[in-house]
Amino acid sequence: MKILLLSPPTNSAIKSIIGVTGPPLGLAYLASVARGQGDEVSIIDSIAMDYSLDQVKGAIKSFNPDLIGLTSTTSMIPDAYRVAMAAKELNQDVKIAIGGPHVTFTPEMTLKESPALDYVVIGEGETVFSNLLLNLKGKKDIRDVKGIGYRGREGTIVSSPEPLIRDVDTIPPPSIDLLPMDRYVAEKKRFGTIMTSRGCPYNCIFCSSSLQFGKIWRGHSTERVMTELRRLVYDYNIHEIEFLDDTFTLNMKRAVEISKKIKEEGLDIHWSGSARVNLFNDEIANAMKGAGAHTIYFGIESGNQKTLDFIGKGIKLQQAIDSVKKGNNAGLHTLGSFIIGFPDDTPDEVKNTIKFSKKVNVRLAQFTIATPYPGTRLWDLAKSRNIIRTLDWRKYTTLSPVMTLKNFTDESILKWLGKAYMTFYLRPAYLLRDLLKDHGFIFKRIIPYYSKAMIAFKQGDILSRSSPLRENSDKLGSSPDV
Repeated sequence: MKILLLSPPTNSAIKSIIGVTGPPLGLAYLASVARGQGDEVSIIDSIAMDYSLDQVKGAIKSFNPDLIGLTSTTSMIPDAYRVAMAAKELNQDVKIAIGGPHVTFTPEMTLKESPALDYVVIGEGETVFSNLLLNLKGKKDIRDVKGIGYRGREGTIVSSPEPLIRDVDTIPPPSIDLLPMDRYVAEKKRFGTIMTSRGCPYNCIFCSSSLQFGKIWRGHSTERVMTELRRLVYDYNIHEIEFLDDTFTLNMKRAVEISKKIKEEGLDIHWSGSARVNLFNDEIANAMKGAGAHTIYFGIESGNQKTLDFIGKGIKLQQAIDSVKKGNNAGLHTLGSFIIGFPDDTPDEVKNTIKFSKKVNVRLAQFTIATPYPGTRLWDLAKSRNIIRTLDWRKYTTLSPVMTLKNFTDESILKWLGKAYMTFYLRPAYLLRDLLKDHGFIFKRIIPYYSKAMIAFKQGDILSRSSPLRENSDKLGSSPDV
């Protein structure tokens, strides 16, 4: 078969502000699965390649695939629908499948919203996609393919889920040779991404990851991780790498082991990864720094213990303070994520979160508005309270309010969001420290990005664009889906 895997053209907030977007690793994993069956595969990353819908249509016409596999986050889903419709107009017989965090939890809705789609791939994609290919080749009955949604004689059918892959080392490495690797450039440096583990045992109210990829953490072996890192360095001359795991430090011993192996081998990389504040210590911090890591991402979320308990974060405020201090002492750039605008938030609680973002002493901060993505407990809560105001998926960006909040209007929560960024980054003492200790890191990088974001924000432009680079609830390219 000829298979075209495609990330649809969309207005990306990430690319418009910081000028770059990350590789869709999910598509590259599926390409390897299809190649393993002897299929001919092509990948189009429309955002990185600056493709318009017309250019995508031209590529589809030229390649003439038997199957098109689409990936989409929630805010991109209307663009995926446009591609599916355009593909059917070109060839009514082409089969179209779609996967990703959004459609995993809305298979019936997805098929209803887009008649051009034939299949929805649910959850972890490799085994499901492999079996779907076998079905399309006449080698497997559709009724024996688990983890898909499709239209049958009796209406929409959603099969039982496919068991998760326990040994993730059996998954073939992603076919990044099919991606436009020269297009992923930040600050004149090419960068790559790697996913070394899947699954999360936690149950944060705003995150669907543990539901999509299971509550049992599954990690690649250290050697498998090193094999993928070597390929990025030696085959692609990429030395800047982001580890996309939901929590790189979930297995703390393994995180240290990987870091030490990178250092022992003298692998020339600069990298970043994520950690929970209750799964981080001095040993990890120093090991990561010694292995070339420059940034550690913490999901702190709130400056109110009551809110942390409500969202099921499973951490204490003091743990955040302690872990950030460990990261800072090791010389890492500590980046904290904070969320405002949960249904019961009060102005005082939002104010506390902004104050805590400074007190906890993270080097960088990301602020977003609580967004009820399908599949999350926040979605279920918002539905039960009837406070979801719109299903205009383009607004599900974490920068646009989509819920009716008890104590905020849309305008007021947006003002608090702007205030959070301004009061964090424009502190005189903060900027002075930046100039003296980090040679103007903030002036050179964050301030220009922030300025672009605020211009787009005031124009209302950013509210209809895709998600921030680090969005735990709905990340593109960080999970192996269609």
